[in-house]
Amino acid sequence: MSQGWKITVIVLAGVGIVSTPLIWLLDGPDGGQLAGASIQAAVGIAALVWALFQHPSPATGPRDSVSRTGKATRGGVAGIKRPGGRGRGSATAKRTGEADGKNSVSGIDYSN
Repeated sequence: MSQGWKITVIVLAGVGIVSTPLIWLLDGPDGGQLAGASIQAAVGIAALVWALFQHPSPATGPRDSVSRTGKATRGGVAGIKRPGGRGRGSATAKRTGEADGKNSVSGIDYSN
């Protein structure tokens, strides 16, 4: 669940817990209204607890990983190339090779 949706559910649950049951109970409720207010408050509390225990959704996109690459020469890349920083996922480079020569990259290259 994304952080925005989690906040939305928490806010709506809080409004559901407080607003309508409070309005019903201020007007001298009968048995049915008291039961309805109790049920609505219970549903709001359940939604609040559920939202609080949701973990944020992982970043979408590729998960690029590279390790122990070779040597980059004459403008080459020993690792991961993401032109212009494209992609929303994670990129990890471990123990990459040497970079020799102009514009050579060892690791992750975000340039165009």
